[in-house]
Amino acid sequence: MSEAHAPATGPIPLADADERTRDRVRSAVLEHGPISAAQLGTLLGLTPAAVRRHLDTLSKNGVIEVKLVSNARSGAGRPARRYVLSRRGQSAMGNDYLDIARTALTQLAEAGGEEAITAFAEHRFAKMEQDYRPIVNAAGDDISARSKALATALSGDGFVASSASFSFTATLAAEQLCQAHCPVQELAASFPQFCDAETAVFSRLLGTDVRRLSTLASGGHVCTTHIPTGRSSSKTTNPSTSTTSNPSQERP
Repeated sequence: MSEAHAPATGPIPLADADERTRDRVRSAVLEHGPISAAQLGTLLGLTPAAVRRHLDTLSKNGVIEVKLVSNARSGAGRPARRYVLSRRGQSAMGNDYLDIARTALTQLAEAGGEEAITAFAEHRFAKMEQDYRPIVNAAGDDISARSKALATALSGDGFVASSASFSFTATLAAEQLCQAHCPVQELAASFPQFCDAETAVFSRLLGTDVRRLSTLASGGHVCTTHIPTGRSSSKTTNPSTSTTSNPSQERP
């Protein structure tokens, strides 16, 4: 074999090795996010220092971002840092599927009007309603308990959800259901029927009228749904500490 065609036997340059490792970290965040640094280290076989270094680089480049989530079991303690791919990171990985979906929905709207998009969105969320109803019903008739059960179900499907109880006056209380992740966020920005269909499912599952205060699709940091629960058992106007599932978010 000539020298020109001899296989390279030297070590991989450090810069190239770092770039390959960062690609692995980015791919893992895409596939498994929201995910912690410790979980990434275990998954990829990296030391904590190496994980932190690559996460810092990806974060500075705008490829990933941090979601703060509370203890999934108790809601107590300081929020934990979980990593997800940013919009810029999603674009870097390629958005062919998104372009195809948006084009298909645009053509559907042109052929069948807005009603066709609404019907499509309702059909998509029908399975969510079917799957979640036994979980929510098992929580009983209390709306707060049902909201927390719904948050747990949503988190199980990767929505990074939480439900917090608030007492606004001596006679007015509510739950706020928050979602820090939405798998159809980009599509919902163009087709708000997806958000409307999901909100309607929440209302039917909880057995009460609900109101969307913010959505990721419209530029919010989280999707927040206001759920009135009736008479408050507390005379304080401060939020209670009762939370379930994942993110620790501020009220919108």
